[in-house]
Amino acid sequence: MRVTVIGGGPGGLYCALLTKKRRPGWRVEVYEQNRADDTFGFGVVFSDETLHEFLSRDPRSFARIRDAFSYWDDVAIHKAGRVMRCGGNGFAGVSRMRLLQILQERCREEGVDLHFGENIPPDQLGARFPDSDVIVACDGINSRIREHHREAFRPEVEVKSNRFCWMGSTRPMDEFNYFFRETPHGIVCAHTYQYEPGRSTWVFEMDEACWQGHGFTETDEEGARRVLEALYAEELQGHGLLLNRSTWRRFPRIFCRRWSHGNIVLLGDAKASAHFSIGSGTKLAMECAIALSDALVEKAEQDVQAAFAAYDDTRRTPCQVVQHNADVSLAWFEHMNRSWDMDAEQFSMVVMCRAKSITYDNLVVRDPAYVAAVDDAFYARLQAETGDDYRESRPTPMFTRFRLRAMTVENRVVMAPMAQYSADAGGNLTDWHFVHYTSHALGGPGLVFTEMTCPSADSRITPGCPGLWTDAHEAQWRRIVAFVHAHTATKIVMQLGHAGRKGSTQVGWDEMDRPLADPESNWPIVSASAIPYLDGISQVPQALDRAGMDRVRDDFVQAAERAARAGFDMLELHCAHGYLLASFLSPLTNTRTDAYGGPIANRLRFPLEVFAAVRAVWPAERPMSVRISATDWAEGGLSEEDTVAIAEAFGEAGCDLIDVSAGQTVARQRPVYGRMFQVQFADAIRNRARMAVMAVGAITEAGQVNTILHTRRADLVALGRPHLWNPNFCRQAAAWYDARNQAWPKPYLAGRDQAHRELPRLREQEIALRRKARPRPHLDAAARAAE
Repeated sequence: MRVTVIGGGPGGLYCALLTKKRRPGWRVEVYEQNRADDTFGFGVVFSDETLHEFLSRDPRSFARIRDAFSYWDDVAIHKAGRVMRCGGNGFAGVSRMRLLQILQERCREEGVDLHFGENIPPDQLGARFPDSDVIVACDGINSRIREHHREAFRPEVEVKSNRFCWMGSTRPMDEFNYFFRETPHGIVCAHTYQYEPGRSTWVFEMDEACWQGHGFTETDEEGARRVLEALYAEELQGHGLLLNRSTWRRFPRIFCRRWSHGNIVLLGDAKASAHFSIGSGTKLAMECAIALSDALVEKAEQDVQAAFAAYDDTRRTPCQVVQHNADVSLAWFEHMNRSWDMDAEQFSMVVMCRAKSITYDNLVVRDPAYVAAVDDAFYARLQAETGDDYRESRPTPMFTRFRLRAMTVENRVVMAPMAQYSADAGGNLTDWHFVHYTSHALGGPGLVFTEMTCPSADSRITPGCPGLWTDAHEAQWRRIVAFVHAHTATKIVMQLGHAGRKGSTQVGWDEMDRPLADPESNWPIVSASAIPYLDGISQVPQALDRAGMDRVRDDFVQAAERAARAGFDMLELHCAHGYLLASFLSPLTNTRTDAYGGPIANRLRFPLEVFAAVRAVWPAERPMSVRISATDWAEGGLSEEDTVAIAEAFGEAGCDLIDVSAGQTVARQRPVYGRMFQVQFADAIRNRARMAVMAVGAITEAGQVNTILHTRRADLVALGRPHLWNPNFCRQAAAWYDARNQAWPKPYLAGRDQAHRELPRLREQEIALRRKARPRPHLDAAARAAE
């Protein structure tokens, strides 16, 4: 086998090294356009987990890299004269030049052929390497090979908005520092760390307005150095800044739909880039290098394409996870001004948890004193704002009260609305609903939401959806509400919605979103415009005329009056997920040319009419919320500006809470999934519109709930699926954190006492085990250096 690597960065060299080491009979070669001792940039960062992977794959390279590292445990966040430190992080920095030298040395020792100063045009690969079985394209973020075969690799390139440049300094450091500076033009952040004695990396980042305000230009490195040295004189402590191709850039976010073409396979930034703010660019390249080498060694002799497929199968999802975390981190830095009004403790928590991979519980393992400090600040803010004093009980943020109008919820955990499809054909509730809602209320969440309940027979999603248009419906709901109020401290919320063009479909566990199997059973459907949900499959809805709008509005009003008489504590209007009111909001489903179509102000008109009519009959002391899809996950759909405008408009109309969901507007949506994947939208509304919001979407752990609340991404946190399999999620979490301020039904008090004995002990054991299990190879290096 002949393996040719184009690009001598860390990923390409490591792939070559590992492959040649395991298959010494293969011809493995690296071609790099720069000289062997050229390097651009300063230092790179790895976590302890990544170093552990190096150790397992090539102990010789690991030993040399480890000896060259500068190590630190602390991350320090500097803001407005305050410093917050979080320890236990376990990071290492190394000179990019030294890293390349070590990998080059190891490649030579294993017999890899290295060629430098060779510029190979991509259209000459076949002629230049006619007998290469595999060509690894590792030629960087601006990969010429990828672009030459663009139609095959199908790259998606998004150039982000912030400006950044890499510089260095001679200032020594013993921790990773984020230096935030407020300037007349905006917020500037310097990401800084030491990578070798007497050398540290300084990455400066700011938004476009701030960059222009300071008069920077893309190529004036000397001018930028002078301005930044003056701005950061205090932090530089008498040291200057160093230049090395320190031009201003915008980050290109790259991901390729395909990773191979013919005998060419992409590696490193050529196939996927991760923003530097999570320190994962080199890590991602080297982890992918390991997987590619494994696939080549195990499969390439028999089938090169099978090797490429195995590489893709192994790494695509992990790459997407890293990229998603990097994207969320990048987005926070693009909008760091939204958090600038926070105190130092909360701001530092946002910085530490911005990428979602680090949560409240992770930080307790790393640095319990840091978490205690940010908890102290949270309780102090809450006392100043509400008078509630949690300084002694310290229940964690999720077990603090929250108020909307006259309603007080005892904790911030919410059971999200989830369709049960268990009503009878007349929209009547069954025993299932009584057990479902009352058992979850007994589980102790602050709020329990009903599933979307329909104000008329023809507004249902499926024949199994419940209704609220008859006296019988009202009585059935009243029975559930009465039980919840009599036996729990939980508040219960009625969610009202009209299915619109997604109505008259099969229940969720059959063929979701498809019309009923019996054509005679389908009922007519309506929408903002006559656009079917599934072309050629779904019914074509009738576009609502004025008379239809009036009827729908009146249906919602009578249902709201029934919900009030049934005793519900809060009412939510469903304006998300492509249902009727949402179909007016999205430009993808609203193509009207009258006063209800066009700009967002017009698209809002009918949903606001319905909301105003419902708010008028809903008791003034009881709150109302609105559920929205903050993005359609499809090109041409709702923008962030639209979403903020929607939230603000409902707020002005009397909405107390925005329930922030996403998608399900059009069948061609392309969601970006991941843990807490919709929280970024709640964050934007909470910190731009300054409204109370509820976050939902792949939130599964108590630690995530506390993280979201601590970082002001939401005021309430809703969990769906976790409540389906664990109705006692909230009680379990309260015992886990030993939060003793929650009400339990008297028949359950013995169970409460046992839970508060057992679970805190288990939590302490888990924390101790997680601390012991953390890979800490840098400690070995420190011990060896001391010998």
